[in-house]
Amino acid sequence: MILNETTGQKMNIKNEILSGLTVSLALVPEAVAFSFVAGVSPLVGLYGAFMVGLITAMLGGRPGMISGATGAVAVVMVELVASHGVEYLFGAVILMGLIQILVGVLKLGKFIRIMPHPVMIGFVNGLAIVICLAQLDQFKVENSSGALVWMRGQELMIMVGLVLMTMVIMYLLPKLTKAIPSALFAILSVAVLVNVFHIDTKSVGDVAAVGGGLPQFHIPNMPLNLKSIEIILPYAFIFAAIGLIESLMTLTLVDEITNTRGRGNKECIGQGLANIVTGFFGGMGGCAMIGQSMININSGGRNRLSGISSALFLLGFILFGSALIEMIPFAALTGVMFMVVIATFEWSTFKMIKNIKKTDAFVILIVSGITVVEDLAVAVVVGVIVSSLIFAWEKGKRIDIIASKAVDGTKVYEVRGALFFASSRNFIEGFDIANDPIEVVIDFMHARVFDHSGIDIINNLTEKYKSEGKILHLKHLSRECYQFIQNSSEVIEVNIIEDPNYHLALDELA
Repeated sequence: MILNETTGQKMNIKNEILSGLTVSLALVPEAVAFSFVAGVSPLVGLYGAFMVGLITAMLGGRPGMISGATGAVAVVMVELVASHGVEYLFGAVILMGLIQILVGVLKLGKFIRIMPHPVMIGFVNGLAIVICLAQLDQFKVENSSGALVWMRGQELMIMVGLVLMTMVIMYLLPKLTKAIPSALFAILSVAVLVNVFHIDTKSVGDVAAVGGGLPQFHIPNMPLNLKSIEIILPYAFIFAAIGLIESLMTLTLVDEITNTRGRGNKECIGQGLANIVTGFFGGMGGCAMIGQSMININSGGRNRLSGISSALFLLGFILFGSALIEMIPFAALTGVMFMVVIATFEWSTFKMIKNIKKTDAFVILIVSGITVVEDLAVAVVVGVIVSSLIFAWEKGKRIDIIASKAVDGTKVYEVRGALFFASSRNFIEGFDIANDPIEVVIDFMHARVFDHSGIDIINNLTEKYKSEGKILHLKHLSRECYQFIQNSSEVIEVNIIEDPNYHLALDELA
């Protein structure tokens, strides 16, 4: 009996292998298409999909997640290939892998946890839209001048009909039986129909030949000097960042769907090793693929076996089955990807957007939009920054200064909330320095000072009271605050028992 690595339950080997076969069928045209996007030979994309898929399936941190050549990475590879050639791409992919391993070793993968939920929803929706828009190219053909134009007439009707047939099969089959992955059955059904009745429609073989031998070890043919490193290093960082962001966010999405937990840092290391090997064997590198991962999960793939099977089937297709793969209609693969779009998009967004805060809705929309018009890395970074600024603004408004007078005439200010850069102005406006009595107490029992701005504003306040000739007492600050308050021995009332203990975000303490 073989157990599921993440749940400990018995693994269905048949489902894993069939799911891997289904995914491999979808990997071929995607890898070919992405290689064209990157400006490299189709075999470079196929080798990358095979090696990245196999190694991450074996060593990565998320069983059931599929990795390979991806569009998110391909779109930023094209500039390097166009300006310096494919050999520099291989060098950049190797360096990309080293950076990813370093991220994993330093355990930086955990920072995916700071990803706000609106950013995650925007990422998923934007990626679904990108996948959908990418399929529209399948409805175009070259005219006599070589330009792409929309299909018309019978050609368009055939394409639409086959796409809809694929989608209907995938929708209805699970209602009848789950013994066969619906995507695999749909692809085979449409392929048989097209080839038996000789229906004139575009197939994988019409785009490029997919046959080839085993990948060969190959040291990138580029000068091993500082100038070459200067060329590939910026690209390697971009490749690594996009690859890790897409992989870790896909990992989180698969975690939510399967109610299990992957290991982000292990995935960083596994992906890094995969890209190093890929670079030395003539592949374009890659990362996790949300579309294929969703196909795998929806087809029953939950373990490493599905990913390993997918990669090995892909290699088999490259070596022995290229003629069969070339017979698969693009309409069938387009239908499968449209169903992936439907499954990936967070349809509840339309319902929740009426009930959530406008700021969260804004983040969802801006991340989705940037994912579509720019790329995933930029969208996520912008989303996190916007979410952080919104949080800081909202948190900064929630600081209260409650004033009262003691029996002896002393003015007591009780501070409630977080004191940091965003709340410092509201904090200082809560004091009436000119009209306060000679003795003033500021009590921080129900407040927390978080950063240098908080310390700085306290120091400014003490200076203002001092310039007015008034005595200020600060109570219930953390011990770490003491060393940064000017003349702390004169203004701070230390109470070891009651004073809170927390840390500050200060460079001096790093």
